[in-house]
Order: sequence, then C-alpha cells, then structure tokens
Amino acid sequence: MEQTRFLIIGAGVTGLAFAGRLANRDYLVCEAEQEIGGYCRTVVKDGFVWDYSGHFFHFQKPDIERDLVSKMGSERVRRIERDARIHYAGRLIDFPFQRNIHQLPQPEFLECLVGLFSRPTAPARNFREMLDAKYGRGITEKFLVPYNEKLYATDLARLDVDAMGRFFPHADAEDIVRGFGGKLKAGYNATFTYPLGGAAEYIAALALDVDSAKISLGERVIEIDSRNKIAKTNKRIVAFEYLLSSAPLPRLLAACRVPFDESTYTYNKVLVFNLGFDRKGPRGIHWVYYPNKDTVFYRIGFYDNIFDTERMSLYVEIGYPSQATLDAAEIASARARTLADLERASVITEHRLVAEHHVVLDPAYVHITKESLRDVAEHKSLLATRGIYSAGRYGSWTYCSIEDNIVEARALADRFNSLERAGLG
Repeated sequence: MEQTRFLIIGAGVTGLAFAGRLANRDYLVCEAEQEIGGYCRTVVKDGFVWDYSGHFFHFQKPDIERDLVSKMGSERVRRIERDARIHYAGRLIDFPFQRNIHQLPQPEFLECLVGLFSRPTAPARNFREMLDAKYGRGITEKFLVPYNEKLYATDLARLDVDAMGRFFPHADAEDIVRGFGGKLKAGYNATFTYPLGGAAEYIAALALDVDSAKISLGERVIEIDSRNKIAKTNKRIVAFEYLLSSAPLPRLLAACRVPFDESTYTYNKVLVFNLGFDRKGPRGIHWVYYPNKDTVFYRIGFYDNIFDTERMSLYVEIGYPSQATLDAAEIASARARTLADLERASVITEHRLVAEHHVVLDPAYVHITKESLRDVAEHKSLLATRGIYSAGRYGSWTYCSIEDNIVEARALADRFNSLERAGLG
C-alpha cells in the first residue's frame, strides 16, 4: 500500500491550484483522463484552436491574473472588449437583453416597458419568480425564461432565487431606462482575456507549480474508505491523511459510500460542436444567444473574432436534461440541425465546413436548488470531519468562474500551510 499526505482527485483548475500552493509536497494527483485540465482543455485541428467549450477569462483579483499571465507571457494573451448579441425577431440585439429593450420592434419595446414598471411585488420564491420580480413579464417571457430553459434544460421554478449569483446581469428599472440610447458594457465579463493557444495555456501555467512526477494520468479513484483514509484506484491502493476532490460531489459521496438522495443533484448536459469553415463569417461579434426554441443551440461563439483570423471558427452549445442519451445517432441528428440552423440564421451562407470536433460535457451546469444548497453544505461538513474536502464548480455543486476555483483551492491550501508552519499539521 502506498502512502501520501494529500490525495488530490482531479488535475483540473482546482486540483492543480491546490497542489501548486501546498508547502508540503507530499501529494499525489490522480486524473482519470489522459491529460490534465478537466473541462478546460484545448483542441488544435487543421489550424483551428478550440476549447471543450467557450472558456473566457475575467479576473477580479489582479494578483491571480498577473501570476498566470507572467507564466504564459503577456504577448500571448489577448484582452478583449466583449461584443455579445442576442438573436431575436430576426435581428441582433445587444446583450444584456434587459438593458437593450429599446432595440426591439416598437410594440415589443412598449410591452417590455409596461411590464418593467408593473412588476410583481411579492418576494420571489425561486429563480423564475425572481426574473418576473426584477424585470416584468415582457422581458422575462421574451428572453430570460426561454433562453435559460434552453440552457439549464429544466423548469426555472425549480432553481434557487440566487442560482446564478453574481453571474446574472442584474439591473433595476431606472438603470434600464438610463441606458437607452447608449451601449453599456454590463456584466461580469464585459472585458475578458484569452490566450493564443486556448484555455489550455492557463492550465499549463497552473501546472508549472506542480511536480509533474506526482500527477498520475488515467488513474480513477474508485472507492474511498473515509474512516480509515484509504482509497482504491484502478491502479493501486493509497493511504492518505487528507483528500481534496474536484469530482462532482455525488460521485465523491458514492465513492465514500455516504448515503445521499440522487434526486437532489440534478444538472444538464451540454453537447458542444467546434466547427471550422473555409471563410470568414460575421465580424466583430464574440458570441450570440438564441432564445428561440426552434433553434437547436442556445449559444454560439466566434473564436476567429477573438484571434482575429480569416476563417470562421465556431463553438456551438446545445443543452440536454441529465437523463438524455447522447449516443451517436443523437449527436449526428444534432449536428445536422446545427448546420441547418446556422444557415437559417445567416451565420453560414456559402461556407464550407473543413474541420470539426465535438464533446459532451456531463455534467455541465448544475441545478442549484434550496435542497441542493442544504445537502451540499451538510455533506461537505461531514466529509471535512474525516479530512476529505470537496471543492470547485462540481465539487461544491455551484456556479462559479475559473478564478473562483483557484481562489477556493489556494485558500484551502493556505490553511494547511498555516498548520504546517505552526507544527500542527
């Protein structure tokens, strides 16, 4: 039996940030895939650079950004002023919708305006009611509900009021009216950065602080004896003092044989098509939202307008319920619909598809509910009493940014570092 002080499950952002910060270098990182990065991986094919999905970086902490950029080289990082649109009623509306209703056809603008000033006054009990209470029926029913239902693939009334936290672009009625006639860059990602080699460059930067000899690829943790602190993988048995997991929390609970209600942990899947074409498409736009249910995808993004290249390079995202079967037949059908809908939306005209890639994100967006918030807190607290910590977007079953994962992981590592310095570790 092997021994390690820290067993780390997952070599994505969270696992690498944690390992790289630890003062005690007695750790083992087990990564089930054959490369590091988790969902933050990059595919290079026929001259196109694609991520597993659109990963655009928006930092709130300058020290983290400086650290990562210094390791990549600032010349490799592009800083972009976001140009995002919404495809609505045959036209492109500036994002966010609620701040740009003056761009709608006049009857619909007036409908949204009336709804905005006759909003429900009762306290919102869920995400769906929150939308009505903040923006009124017009804005909600024209964009916010249909788009988010396509994204989450669920009834929005199931979700917690604060299911998207700071990532939801809030605005009060006065803000919306004051914004008429001007382009206000609202939202957490109004400015973002992106490396020339794709999101994998950020992963490579994090990995510079990690001993590569202590990262084991293709090693999946199967069972965890949380009381005796022993883990079984597909390669060995490992005794540990502490364990950090960034795997989806239900998988960690199952591995630890901790009882939980599976119905509490619902989520969606996202099928991502990365598509490369022989010529340029729309210029300047970085991504477009599609609330219309007749369009298969909910969002597309243009890598070529970030890299400033002359061949259109798209990512296309389609949401599915967690129980959906995404077999070869469904993926082929979705691909055909995607190409047809891109043509119908005039994104492609005489374009020829010259390269492609697809991936299924499972899970993709978790459903944050009152029940899940309570259950996550209880189970994370229980595991922590046994020296097991669950962190990251899926480990904490939450909605957060890549930077948030780094902050959380480094904060936990700093707690252990403090114990080491005090001789209490």
